[in-house]
Amino acid sequence: MKKYISSEKKLVLNDSFDVIVAGGGPAGCAAAAAAARDGAKTLLVESTGALGGMGTSGLVPGWCPFTDGEKIIHKGIAEEVFEKAKALIAHLTGEQESGEWCPIDPEHLKAVYDELVTGYGAEILFHSQVCGVEVNDDSIDHILVANKNGLTAYRASVYIDCTGDADLVAWGNGRFHKGADGTGELQPATHCFVLSNIDSYALRTGPDLFPGRDDRSPIWEILKSPKYNSIIKSPHLCNKMNGHETVGFNAGHLHNVDGTSAESLSKAMMQGRRIARAFQSGLAEFHPKAFAHSYLAATAELMGIRETRRIIGRYILTVDDYFARKSFDDEIARNCYGVDIHGNQAQSAKVKSKADMLAQIDRNDSMKGEKYKPGESHGIPYRCLTPELLKNILVAGRCISCDRAVQGSIRAMPTCLST
Repeated sequence: MKKYISSEKKLVLNDSFDVIVAGGGPAGCAAAAAAARDGAKTLLVESTGALGGMGTSGLVPGWCPFTDGEKIIHKGIAEEVFEKAKALIAHLTGEQESGEWCPIDPEHLKAVYDELVTGYGAEILFHSQVCGVEVNDDSIDHILVANKNGLTAYRASVYIDCTGDADLVAWGNGRFHKGADGTGELQPATHCFVLSNIDSYALRTGPDLFPGRDDRSPIWEILKSPKYNSIIKSPHLCNKMNGHETVGFNAGHLHNVDGTSAESLSKAMMQGRRIARAFQSGLAEFHPKAFAHSYLAATAELMGIRETRRIIGRYILTVDDYFARKSFDDEIARNCYGVDIHGNQAQSAKVKSKADMLAQIDRNDSMKGEKYKPGESHGIPYRCLTPELLKNILVAGRCISCDRAVQGSIRAMPTCLST
């Protein structure tokens, strides 16, 4: 029988790297840059064709704050990325310039990450998917990577799991939590998109699109309309002007999306594109001064997944630590972003205490945690990056060791850069 694929090719083992980082989002880029900067021969494996994750391929239109209201707290490589990323953003406000909710130019940010990672000497494999982990006792022996070369085994002294979903830890039999206790329910996803050819003057002088800031937002008319409300089911309408006559949207919710399931992600991507088209039509109809001539310029290549797995590490950061603004002897980062858990309710509830927060999470309501005062933050200990059962792997990004409430805070991109 004629063979059309090469099953005779032996599995190649590449053991030339000291550190291998899986996932090229903010956490993975910073981890690879830091490892290479310190002299380790480092490989970064990324499944898409660009670095940056949700800020680039995911089209998230703006950064969460880098400051605690007084000063930048995400220092080092995180601050380096931010300073370079904002360099080509026109017409920044003073607040954005200092690190508060700055817009993102995704194409410029791709170049920033390329230069960051390679500038420190790490190597990158694009369009390469980590697809397996081999464990020897309590250590990872090697990982399997699939790409145009076929299947290759890579062995290193240390692996850093920056997949966002703790894939390496999960596949290596490490322990983890996933979603809400008891039910496993996950925060809804969002598929970001970009509208262009908008009238920026009409947008600036008209009602604020964000419903939490303006009751005149067109989202309320969109949600009343039978043309759109079978597709758009949430008033979530975050947005940033991130180019000439161009607005990036982190808008809408897709429920029951499991970011660890290829089938679930595939269905969500198609539904996300339907939602983006509905938003463009609805905004053109109910805010014509700004959007009548707009068009859908791009939808994201990545689904905006807010939560999946959280590793069980040598320390689990808790909501008590968050409310206590706790510091740690072994902390490697600070965080001040509010607890931001998206749920099934149309409007966010204000949470004033730990009891309120836990009750909201149990009901799966959308919620916002108590906002820190200027100058306040909490620490993230190194132990949150170390899985309890595996020796030679670290974790960074939104899947570090924490409870569900705190994960709603540390999942933001600046904190992922820091961890």
